[in-house]
Amino acid sequence: MEGGEEKKYDVIIIGGGPAGLTAGLYTARSRLQTLLIEIGLLGGQMTTTEVIENYPGFPQGIHGDELSRLMEEQAKRFGLEVASQEVVEINLEGEKKVIKTGESTYLCDALIICTGTEWRKLGVPGEKEFVGKGVSYCATCDGAFFQDSQIVVVGGGDSALTEALYLTKFAKEITIIHRRDALRGTKIYQERVFANPKIKLIWNSVVQEIKGDSVVQSVLVKNVKTGELTELKVEGVFLFIGLLPRTEFLHGLVGLDEAGYIITDENCETSIGGIFAAGDCRKKLLRQVATAVGDGATAAFAAEKYLEGRK
Repeated sequence: MEGGEEKKYDVIIIGGGPAGLTAGLYTARSRLQTLLIEIGLLGGQMTTTEVIENYPGFPQGIHGDELSRLMEEQAKRFGLEVASQEVVEINLEGEKKVIKTGESTYLCDALIICTGTEWRKLGVPGEKEFVGKGVSYCATCDGAFFQDSQIVVVGGGDSALTEALYLTKFAKEITIIHRRDALRGTKIYQERVFANPKIKLIWNSVVQEIKGDSVVQSVLVKNVKTGELTELKVEGVFLFIGLLPRTEFLHGLVGLDEAGYIITDENCETSIGGIFAAGDCRKKLLRQVATAVGDGATAAFAAEKYLEGRK
């Protein structure tokens, strides 16, 4: 954009996961001039999911990167514009929303925030130092590097279980470390984990430290009930201990709950008129591709109605 020109849109969407792509499909199809801004890969966390089994219409499941590609293709077919930039600031000028990235400034009448979540960090010694050297938050991204290895998976929810099952394609043995004495994941995933001979579990325990020299070599594990410390020799540590909303840049702009999720009404509208939120960054009960798609459609339709009401 030359000379600092501010380009104007009817709708701007921040975030290109399933919620953002669905919102873009709906608004572009309604002939609203729409820009989707995404710093990473379109598809969000879908792109790093090996198989999505619970999205309707795919009885055998579908690879996450394939579903992402199809959603992107469909939205762009109706004219959705995409900018690969990072949003650094949002301001209000009356009813106009001003979105600043590192490269450009954009104006819009309606804004849909679909920034999703990121993996919660464990916060122990060695975690930061060994990212990319044995510590990972994505099995489908890094699993192939751990052929015939000993791997630890930390967590007890759906993500930890499905990623552990995926890692059995490569690893010699996988140990799931969970701080409680029962898993939280869906029963079907629990059944698969318990039935897999490559997977064992350590209950009531947490990782205290990740050790190594140039790469990960071991983890120090503490039993939360007895206090006993055990050192396990491992070559990989995969962490799936929960999610944090990507909403830091929104503090002071829209209402957030204590965890940082965006508070909306049933129509996905935030505390500011004309600003909507959809997908995993929104406060809600269930965070899945199916609910993100539903949010995206709702937010887009609500944005269209908002724009009609201003004419």
